[in-house]
Amino acid sequence: MSASNTRALIEATRLNRFYGEYHAVKNFNLTLKKGEVLGLLGPNGAGKSSTMQMLTGNISPSSGEIIINGINLLDKPKQAKRQIGYLPEQPPVYRDMTPLEFLNYCASLHDIPRSKVPNAVNNALERCVLQSVTNKLIGNLSKGYQQRVGIAQAILHQPEIVILDEPTVGLDPIQITKIRQLIRELGKDHSVILSTHILPEVQAVCDRVQIINHGETVFSDSFAELAQQQASNSIVIAFEETIARAELEQLSLLEKITVLGENRYQLDFTTAVKPSLLYQLSVDKGWTLKELSIQQKTLEQIFMNLVHSDNVAGKSQQAEILEQVS
Repeated sequence: MSASNTRALIEATRLNRFYGEYHAVKNFNLTLKKGEVLGLLGPNGAGKSSTMQMLTGNISPSSGEIIINGINLLDKPKQAKRQIGYLPEQPPVYRDMTPLEFLNYCASLHDIPRSKVPNAVNNALERCVLQSVTNKLIGNLSKGYQQRVGIAQAILHQPEIVILDEPTVGLDPIQITKIRQLIRELGKDHSVILSTHILPEVQAVCDRVQIINHGETVFSDSFAELAQQQASNSIVIAFEETIARAELEQLSLLEKITVLGENRYQLDFTTAVKPSLLYQLSVDKGWTLKELSIQQKTLEQIFMNLVHSDNVAGKSQQAEILEQVS
């Protein structure tokens, strides 16, 4: 990405949102750069929808600042919102209209000059592959096509920023694949925030991931950085002969030994250890190795570790209820 494309289109600083006494979003920071597809990932009830609604100006933060393409959202909401295209979790479509009628109506809401409306509508229809259903009632379309109509209204006015909240919820696998392809295409011309609780969704389309739990950011970086956390501190090792446990306990940086069976152990270290060191130790000691394997962590396990705490269930349920009524 060139230097000219690294300017921030969204800068959200220390956002807080209370529902009564419940603190749903806590000192939340987010930066979206030009040309970037950012995945906002978290379990249900983590605070994603509340965050999306604050970033799009649908609800006000209890405190904090949101700058949209250099415009303060709270000071100049109409001007800032013109920079954003938004698809909420439930597509804001009129079921008794056709996609063509609906997009023409949305064009008037966006104050698109009348002379430019046909091109804007046709461009949105084409990009969302809606040409075959242009004159069909939206209420008669599949959920996948209704989502496409929702995305079409979000990009109709060519906004710098497109924000999509759970865009594949309720879709079948084929529809999910097509919507993901569409999001990747949008990322070529827009900066995109994709909010979801589905890890593969973010992996499939995003450049960077920000993980939120209980309203707080618990990880924010590229997938390359997240993948580095896959380096495992656990190694499974097995021997032909019986090895005195005391000898294994002398290993440097060893934290825990778990007996898995006869002469088979899981060794947990305080940091990642190269298997070659254990192999060399076995050679030096004259031990006959039967197995030596790293217990590689999956991205799903890393995600679960990041969002796990003793009180996840209670907090998540409360936050989910609050987000449904907000």
